[in-house]
Amino acid sequence: MTPVHADVRAFVSSSPGKLLAMGMLLVLVCLTAGLTTSEVAAERQDALRTLLADAEPDAYSAHSLYTALSVADAAAGTAFIAGGLEPQPVRDRYSQAVGEAAAELVARSGHSAEPVDGPDTTLRTEIATGLPVYTGLVETARTANRSGYPVGAAYLSEASNQMQNVLLPMAGDLHEHRSAAVVQAQRDHVRPPWKAILLLVGALLVLLWAQREIAHRWRRTLNPGLLAASVLLLGLFAWTVVAGSISAAAMVHGRDQGAVPGSRLTESRILVQQARAAETVKLVRRDATGDYDRSYEAGITRLAELLDGYPPDAPAAGDIAAARTALARWQAAHQRMNDTLNRGDWVGAAVVATGPGQDDSAAQVQALDTALEQAVTETRDRLRGEAGTALRALNLLAPGAYLLGVLAAVCVVLGLWPRLREYR
Repeated sequence: MTPVHADVRAFVSSSPGKLLAMGMLLVLVCLTAGLTTSEVAAERQDALRTLLADAEPDAYSAHSLYTALSVADAAAGTAFIAGGLEPQPVRDRYSQAVGEAAAELVARSGHSAEPVDGPDTTLRTEIATGLPVYTGLVETARTANRSGYPVGAAYLSEASNQMQNVLLPMAGDLHEHRSAAVVQAQRDHVRPPWKAILLLVGALLVLLWAQREIAHRWRRTLNPGLLAASVLLLGLFAWTVVAGSISAAAMVHGRDQGAVPGSRLTESRILVQQARAAETVKLVRRDATGDYDRSYEAGITRLAELLDGYPPDAPAAGDIAAARTALARWQAAHQRMNDTLNRGDWVGAAVVATGPGQDDSAAQVQALDTALEQAVTETRDRLRGEAGTALRALNLLAPGAYLLGVLAAVCVVLGLWPRLREYR
């Protein structure tokens, strides 16, 4: 063994060598715990910002797209039933829905977190490609209808099939994917930051061990520097747990008061338009097979279940009550339409389905959709508000954790330096 190696070995086994090694270990532990906690807090904040800026707006855009397409289909059928020159409000409703669908396809295309070649981008592209095909069929049906040609009903039926079997399923997949991203972000945020917590606990245990070693081996009382470092890391541990708990609780509240009831309301709005489309297409095709009635009843039954099962403590209770009332009145109007149609009075049935009367189907569908739309907005605001609260709860944790980790390391150096000087 060379003299240099012998000297190094002797120093490492000596008391100052062991004290220096302990100090280096404690400095490394404090810096690692502080830096890791800072990184975890920053990652959670970035995830929340992504949720607020991308994931949630993408999900809402997908919902708006699906709803706009459904409204357009229902409005097209309503306009066709009117015969000849359709009422301007109905035509405006159709044009507005198509315009909103096109706007949603464009609005999120440059802001979504989805990759350019991702499946959701492909869905948006295919919907954008199929929408002109649908509107072209509707315009052909409209032209034939205004000219009194019966072939118009066939074109409208084909347009409705295009919407129900091609465009809406793709829009549904898009909405499901985007909603799943929101749910996953909420689920990830609710999980405790175990990495930071375990490192902080480990750092506190190492500091406790070092205090005991110094007291036992060097016959010293508690070291002020190590004690200060322990207090700093204990404070950081408490800050991490409290801020993380507040942030997670806000996210849980946002999920229970915003995302969960919002998903029920989203499905409800979709069911309203599907049932309305079945109601109008039945009249357009003068269907006697009962297929459209079965589609209507299935949608209305599920819609009633969703409204009846709406959480009583969730937002928009007044809107839900208004929606239930509108649904009951719509069912009554639909029954009057069927009764009138069964008597052979197609014109009278069309008036009940599309007329301007407050007791007719069109008015009740509009009232129902408006109530659900307001409720969706309220639950969305609750979700975003709680996500904002979760973000603010972590505001200073990232820089604070880094600073406290550095200060704890400095306290370790200041605490052990006087002991090392004793061996000079």
